[in-house]
Amino acid sequence: MESTFNYTDESGRIIGTYTNDGSEIYVTLLEHKFKGSEFSDLEPIKDSILPDRFTLQHNCLCNCEFIFTIPIRLSSKGQILETFLNVIAKLGKPDERGGIDCETYKLSLNYQNNFIQSSGISGWFEDELLELQAQLPDDIFIKSCINCQFSDYSPAGYGAFGSMMCFKNLKSEYQKVKSKQDFWSIHDKHSGFVQETFLCEEFERRLPGSGYRG
Repeated sequence: MESTFNYTDESGRIIGTYTNDGSEIYVTLLEHKFKGSEFSDLEPIKDSILPDRFTLQHNCLCNCEFIFTIPIRLSSKGQILETFLNVIAKLGKPDERGGIDCETYKLSLNYQNNFIQSSGISGWFEDELLELQAQLPDDIFIKSCINCQFSDYSPAGYGAFGSMMCFKNLKSEYQKVKSKQDFWSIHDKHSGFVQETFLCEEFERRLPGSGYRG
């Protein structure tokens, strides 16, 4: 499903469109199309000449801000609450090390006439989303991959968004993981990478202390 969002850079604001299939993001800005697995690696899809307003580092968009929403579900005592996760993603300027000087995410959502938001200081979508979960009542949880029993991150490192490894294909093996050493034995056997906000029909709520990430 295509949605609109606000894109801002040093030249001003653009109303762009994007689609998100749970693993890849497709963005259109001024008829120019970009694709990436996360916001910090959005690359032009075609080798066309981009306007000077767009800043690229290693052929990826940066020096800009995205404001958009992601549909999300909350589970409350067995009932599903439909809402939207509001996201402000900021990508900094190219730095002398070959990266960008900052990458931040600030999240918020409304539920049952309540408003909560994350601090926006961690630089990780995971941590910002878990900040929201910590503010929810004990009987309400975010029903998405961030809270799924079969999702985890690689000890070798991962991106700020969309780098969760799904182990729904190895449920019994994953359930036995209690340490990093255990995790390495199944590390490369996952079914694919998913975004923290993705949800499939095999979701099960995560048990504390599970897998590598706990």
